[in-house]
Amino acid sequence: MLVASAVCPCPPLLVPEVAAGAAPELDAARAACTDALGVLAAARPDLLVVVGTAEQGRSGAFPQGSPGTFRGFGVDVDVRLGPAAHPVPERELPASLAVGAWLLERTGWADAPIEGLGVADTLEPEQCAGTGRELAGRAGRVALLVMADGSACRTLKAPGYLDERAAPFDAEVARALGAADAAALRALDPGLARDLKASGRAPWQIMAGAAEDAHLTGSLLYEDAPYGVGYLVATWS
Repeated sequence: MLVASAVCPCPPLLVPEVAAGAAPELDAARAACTDALGVLAAARPDLLVVVGTAEQGRSGAFPQGSPGTFRGFGVDVDVRLGPAAHPVPERELPASLAVGAWLLERTGWADAPIEGLGVADTLEPEQCAGTGRELAGRAGRVALLVMADGSACRTLKAPGYLDERAAPFDAEVARALGAADAAALRALDPGLARDLKASGRAPWQIMAGAAEDAHLTGSLLYEDAPYGVGYLVATWS
């Protein structure tokens, strides 16, 4: 069953080498992510699954030791999803899971085996719920690290330009995460999320499915919209 989950944002800018001179702007987000991972470790899981959206052709399961890289952003930074496995997996992590792997390496995660799951942002809510229930049944004590961004339409300079629906959307997600309101996450409109370029909709709904009957308590650790994108850090435990 699900014993804990953490939600963290997944922009490559979270990696200081990628952000370069702008790195300090996300220091508070990084600190909140570190605290969130501490909650996962304290739950003593038997298995940690990192969930995030995946680019076309890169969805599916990723075993422990799967490689990721930020070389496409002009920096010499490589990561692995937990300790190297034998044989060494060859398929490269999607960007969201690579950021998750970087967070785990940064905090020295050694508390449970790790797996990754990349999902399409078009996954329907019912499919998300079913995927979450399946993940929750993978071990006696399962933890999720959910790599997910909110809307990308909070300002004129945001990647999706300004959309007046973006701030209320992110506010409702923040409320639901802080209250561990799985029903509210399951009710998120995929069409609206797509309009607002909120890549986290499917991963949040997978977490909601995993949390059915788990009776977890939520805590919102960080909420901001640097660069016009909604970034949220929360824990359920």
